[in-house]
Amino acid sequence: MSTRPALRRVARAEVLRCARPSDIWFKPALSVLAATALPALSMLVLGRLDLAVYPIAGAMSALYCHNRPYAARYRPLAYVLLGMVGGLAVALLTAAATTDAVVLVGVGALMAALQKAVCDATRIGPPASVVLTFISSTALFLPQTPAQVPGHVGLALLGGLWAWLVCMAPGLLRPHGPERRATAHALDTVAAYVAVSGRAEVQVKARAAAGAAVQAAWQCMAAAGARGDLTRRSLMRLVACAEVVVTAPGDADPGRLQAWARMLRGSGPVPYVGQSVPDGEDFLDVVAETTASPRAAWWSRHSLLAPIAVRTGIGCALAGYASLALGIGRPYWALVTAASLYQANLTLTRRRAVERVVGNLLGVLAFAATVPLAHLHPAALVLCFLAFCFAAAALIGPNYWLHTVCVTPMALLITEFARTQDSVQLISGRITDTLVGTLVGFAAALAVTNRRAGDRLEHALTAVEHAQEHAAALLAEPDPVPSALNAAGRRLGAALVELRASADTAAGEWGQRALPGDRVVHAEQSGHQTLAEALRRQRPASLGQDAGTTGQNIRA
Repeated sequence: MSTRPALRRVARAEVLRCARPSDIWFKPALSVLAATALPALSMLVLGRLDLAVYPIAGAMSALYCHNRPYAARYRPLAYVLLGMVGGLAVALLTAAATTDAVVLVGVGALMAALQKAVCDATRIGPPASVVLTFISSTALFLPQTPAQVPGHVGLALLGGLWAWLVCMAPGLLRPHGPERRATAHALDTVAAYVAVSGRAEVQVKARAAAGAAVQAAWQCMAAAGARGDLTRRSLMRLVACAEVVVTAPGDADPGRLQAWARMLRGSGPVPYVGQSVPDGEDFLDVVAETTASPRAAWWSRHSLLAPIAVRTGIGCALAGYASLALGIGRPYWALVTAASLYQANLTLTRRRAVERVVGNLLGVLAFAATVPLAHLHPAALVLCFLAFCFAAAALIGPNYWLHTVCVTPMALLITEFARTQDSVQLISGRITDTLVGTLVGFAAALAVTNRRAGDRLEHALTAVEHAQEHAAALLAEPDPVPSALNAAGRRLGAALVELRASADTAAGEWGQRALPGDRVVHAEQSGHQTLAEALRRQRPASLGQDAGTTGQNIRA
């Protein structure tokens, strides 16, 4: 399994292709708009627009956790808020203690590495560490005195609390929204897998995507809890049907799966597909225990993430210092640009570099077109900022370069909240810092290789082999305990998803030792065969038999 084919495929790919937006693009967009509008307009009315940056910093936590069930959202969202405000507090205290740019860049790079490591370890999801780094790095260069820090941090905390309420409020009207969307995504992805044709590698990729979507849907159900909830049990039956199709496609009808998905995206009834899952009260406990990705000991897990964190810290520091050496004046722009590049492997990092440069260059053109309107009145400045804020949040998923087109003018406009600045200087500085941050940041990615990607692949392979052996041993018994077979199958399914992700990551990283490609293929083939047999033993009824009662519906 060589890295070269992966690199060539990305080079040929349409990096700037406009992908379909996520199903919930409007959720983060509306949440961020509501979360930032109140503090921005409040500061405008009070005549203290210069202070708006602080509550807006806290309000940016509204970008996170929209895929999580409401019952499981409040805690990680609170952690994001604390991380956002805590990073801001450290940055403001540092800014109050020193104005030495060399020290500030060093602190910013250390914070960026820590934020990257924590977000990757917790798998908090998009936009991951980039927003945290943007806020803390910008705050390092805000003029500050020690007496001002508590008040500014307090404003950020208020903005964050408002954002928390905004993100939790929709649960009052549509409590099962995230679970319905996760199930719909799983059904759509499985339908795409059933309909796919062509080369074997395309089919493997489609099967991996389908398996990951089903895994994510089960995790969503397990996180939500509430075992007695009738709507959630109906959703679980749909996920179970999707799981059967992934392991044994047979003659499954992709049109039917897509029709179920469309029904779930509305507010109508959940389609009823028969008794596809056990009704025992411990079923969700089994799902919760067995659908999580295989986890190593904490020191091993952090060791695997260390190369990316080191790459981030070194790249951000070098980018910031290069900007200082050129005398541009805003080294945090170069630092944040470098931080935004680092993905799971070098292939994805190179792709992100192209997206970042193109997006920023187009973004400064958008700023140049908007700034005459924004300079007419402070209210116009705030409204332009909010418009770009909404657009950036709406495009944050699959269209990163378009997202960056909107983020760039948003970031430039917020610098004018305190005072009007020379637009030519802002544009030229942003372009230079983008190029410096991208070039230096990518050079750091080349210099700091992630050889631990191969170790992660070895761990994933071992996990699959052990899970497959355990499931096969249970299947060899004449009458295996259903709960034990269910748990073994779910552990194997989770391990297979992790193996495919680890293999893709390792294949896109350069400087690796020879990867065990044949062993990966064999493990996936035997694992899926064992998983299919386990599911057949658990659910003797076919998908068509389960689906025969689809016309019967229950209310969501």
